[in-house]
Amino acid sequence: MQPIIIVLIILVVLVFIALIKTIQVIPQASAAIVERFGRYTRTLNAGLNIVVPFIDSIRNRIDLREQVVPFPPQPVITQDNLVVNIDTVIYYQVTDARAATYEVASYIQAIEQLTVTTLRNIIGGMDLERTLTSREEINAALRGVLDEATGKWGIRVNRVELKAIEPPTSIQDSMEKQMRADRDKRAAILTAEGIRQSAILTAEGEKQSAILRAEGEAKASALRAEGEAQAIRTVFESIHAGDPDQKLLSYQYLQMLPKIAEGDANKLWIVPSEIGDALKGLSGAFGNLGSGAPGFNTGTERREQPPVE
Repeated sequence: MQPIIIVLIILVVLVFIALIKTIQVIPQASAAIVERFGRYTRTLNAGLNIVVPFIDSIRNRIDLREQVVPFPPQPVITQDNLVVNIDTVIYYQVTDARAATYEVASYIQAIEQLTVTTLRNIIGGMDLERTLTSREEINAALRGVLDEATGKWGIRVNRVELKAIEPPTSIQDSMEKQMRADRDKRAAILTAEGIRQSAILTAEGEKQSAILRAEGEAKASALRAEGEAQAIRTVFESIHAGDPDQKLLSYQYLQMLPKIAEGDANKLWIVPSEIGDALKGLSGAFGNLGSGAPGFNTGTERREQPPVE
């Protein structure tokens, strides 16, 4: 009985192993390459798959999701003979599991080497300044070459990114000094522009102030002149309304003579001709004056004042 039990146990184990090898479960976004006696038979897709045990074998399981592979910094010589270190990142995806298995031994290593050689060819035709400012151009050119070369490998390169471009230390110091000089230059220009604008605004303010001041003075002068004219007109109208005679005018003139004679510089008196007639009237009124007005000319004659000893 014991040999039969042992045989049954062995058969159960073999059946279990056969079932395990027969049923293959492939995860989502994955694929498996099946070989029969070392020859490619088919590609297993995601889900439950049946294979012939001990005849079919799984050669390779491939992840079909997009992969990200960073490559170490690579020294590259620019057109102006400067060595720069460039870090690259490749985003790729396997589109054909069979081609990725049989068309290239190691597609990761192949992509890395192709990236390095292509990057050296592209950077070799650019100077340092263009290299630092043309990342999009370099990415597009690198992606185009990689996508064309990796298509037959069943690989699609989705994106190529340059992580960093590091020029030599001496060049970095020179670039920092240049940027510092440019910043100082821009600061000086902005300061000068600010001073210029301030001067313009100050001059404009002074101009407006002068214009307003002149307009105010003109209006004030006009108002003063108008007031004086009104005062003269009022006085004239009052005098005209009072109808003064020559006697009153002569008397007012005699009262103003002391004020006219004030000061040593007054050498000449201008006596109107009408004053003579007025003085004649006054002489008749007061009785002690002569027929004329001695010391005065009844015309418009100018008489010099005798000097005071």
